[in-house]
Amino acid sequence: MKTLRILKHLLTTHGQVTRAFPRSALNAIEAAIKASEAAHAGEIRFVVEGSLDGMPLFKGQSPRSRAIELFAQLRVWDTEHNNGLLIYLLLADRAVEIVADRGIHARIGAEEWSKVCRQMEAAFKQSNYEGGVIGGVLAAKQHLVQHFPVDDQQNELPDRPVVL
Repeated sequence: MKTLRILKHLLTTHGQVTRAFPRSALNAIEAAIKASEAAHAGEIRFVVEGSLDGMPLFKGQSPRSRAIELFAQLRVWDTEHNNGLLIYLLLADRAVEIVADRGIHARIGAEEWSKVCRQMEAAFKQSNYEGGVIGGVLAAKQHLVQHFPVDDQQNELPDRPVVL
């Protein structure tokens, strides 16, 4: 299985990422995040990465570990109310991870985020990448609206998806 994973990662190209997430899809995802954040006080970031390379790949870095690493690198944790949420897709593995800051995690447990991840992964298996991400943003919105009502805070994190 490790060899198969390495092969998938080595064969996943930036072109595949671009085909799965063309500019129009990235624009639609950005609009969905912006609309979602208008309804709650959470801060959502979406990151898609085609594949791992180098030592992280050969050491078997998990999608969860990579998501946590990006959560820190992109400073999703650095919001005033600890209300940042990262949705991460590792395309080569078709794996989705959601990392919630402590303010969100205290109210919405990992089990709920796992359900959202599995729904997104089901859409990705059907090559519905844009719909899968937008569905994930809408599912996150449903949770965040309940626990983080709209306030007058400024948008602390960019809404534009990150493509690595």
